[in-house]
Amino acid sequence: MRTEPYDLITMGRIGVDLYPLQIGVPLARVERFGKFLGGSPSNVAVAAARLGRRTALITRTGADPFGEYLHLALRSFGVDDRWVTSVEAYPTPVTFCEIFPPDDFPLHFYRQPKAPDLEIHPSELDLAAIRSARAFWVTGTGLSAEPSRASTLGALRERGRRDVTVLDLDWRPALWKDPDEAPALYRAALSTATVAVGNLDECEVATGEREPHAAARALLDAGVRVAVVKQGPKGVLAMTADGESAEAEPLPVDVVNGLGAGDAFGGALAHGLLAEWDLDRVLRYANAAGAIVAGRLACSSAMPYDDEIARALAAGTGSIPERTP
Repeated sequence: MRTEPYDLITMGRIGVDLYPLQIGVPLARVERFGKFLGGSPSNVAVAAARLGRRTALITRTGADPFGEYLHLALRSFGVDDRWVTSVEAYPTPVTFCEIFPPDDFPLHFYRQPKAPDLEIHPSELDLAAIRSARAFWVTGTGLSAEPSRASTLGALRERGRRDVTVLDLDWRPALWKDPDEAPALYRAALSTATVAVGNLDECEVATGEREPHAAARALLDAGVRVAVVKQGPKGVLAMTADGESAEAEPLPVDVVNGLGAGDAFGGALAHGLLAEWDLDRVLRYANAAGAIVAGRLACSSAMPYDDEIARALAAGTGSIPERTP
């Protein structure tokens, strides 16, 4: 059995994405769907695995056929599923989306009465593996309910602010019973993370700041060493506690489905940080990964390989043919 540390362990949301195969059609009229692995930290693990990283996921599914499908999908993508366990009481979540390019992709979450991925208990965590992983990734959604909240904060504390410890702000207000609890919980998580990633809405919830540079400084003041602020069509800004900063413009792409772009960005960001690239290179690389996935229908199965990202950067566009695995 392999005993060396994982490159990346992610923790949190998982589910089945059912995406319409009819673009521009309201969900009520869609007749054909594709079934895909979903959930932001799950997709980030897939994205990093596509780039050659040894990855694993901590989460829970229902004890049902959809849960079995997710295990099969994770393994097919090269993600270790040893810490993906089942919960008898709750069904595996399903998420539907509608696809109206270039910028309207409504999501419909079916995570009631409770999602199994919020049933991660502190006693079940492999703390030695979490401590030793070269990178560890959690999300704001993991803070939305117990026992996942205690597990997320406990895992961050266990890391002791080592190496690449990422909080993806991942603000999904519909998934919180009491959204007013979020700011204080984000502050607690930021104090033990080393990297924070979020868009302007997420940064505003976490820090009260919406202007990109002010938001980045507020994230740094909250305790992280690297703050990454995604600005949509205006690109991405990153600042470090050492005073380094970089900005990258988005790579042009003919958008098909923008929902997986942030997860592709996240996996590529973790890859670049682990490689200890300079900040500008990391941002350009991650931006290209996100653009590629925005030009494709799926999320998990659309995650790019390194050679695809290189081709996109050389061509100056994210609209490149999808490679067969």
